[in-house]
Amino acid sequence: MRAAAVLLLVALGTPAAAATGEIPNATVVLEVSGRSRPDDVPEAAPARFVLLEDGQVFVGGTSRFVAGRLSAAEVKALDRRVAEVRKLPGLAGTVRLGGGEGRQRLLLRRGRPLDMVVIGDTSQAAPALRPLATLIDDLARFDHPSLRPYAPSAWAVSAREGTLAGGCRSWPFKESPAESIFAPRTLPAGSLPDWPTGSSPASVCAGDKTYVVTFRPLLPGERP
Repeated sequence: MRAAAVLLLVALGTPAAAATGEIPNATVVLEVSGRSRPDDVPEAAPARFVLLEDGQVFVGGTSRFVAGRLSAAEVKALDRRVAEVRKLPGLAGTVRLGGGEGRQRLLLRRGRPLDMVVIGDTSQAAPALRPLATLIDDLARFDHPSLRPYAPSAWAVSAREGTLAGGCRSWPFKESPAESIFAPRTLPAGSLPDWPTGSSPASVCAGDKTYVVTFRPLLPGERP
């Protein structure tokens, strides 16, 4: 991958946990757990890897996505690896690969949907589960020369009552943050020129209350 693209992925940061919504035409989705800073909200981070049926691919960091496109041959090669994983015995809703607290969620949607939480250190996977571990490792650090910054068309807004160090911002939007406490709301793109996004929360003052608010970038057609 070109040096500029490598620097861009470094700037994205280490991925945290995601709470991806329903993404139309997604065939492979990987979410990776982690927390870079104490105040991070992991579930507001983008998914680490998303592949669509048409070969479009999205790679997420702590706050934003880069996007690219795989060739037909590259998609077929990944499909073969996914098919190999599907054949593994003993796959269930939760799979433990080894010790440690690593946690990933892998969704395979082509054919029979398979949704699993994978726990443990992938380097400690038993030989029978090595294809699953190596697939997760490769998707988690996915790199491709076509990757470019992705500008989302909308954001999923989530909030909870609370405070962060350093004061709070005035809430500039019509809908109160309280409307995003029980379920995320959608905010059009272009509304957040200087707000933190993804797992980095903002402290917001609205009325007589203070909220911790996150803005998760949405993929094409995704509903929070």
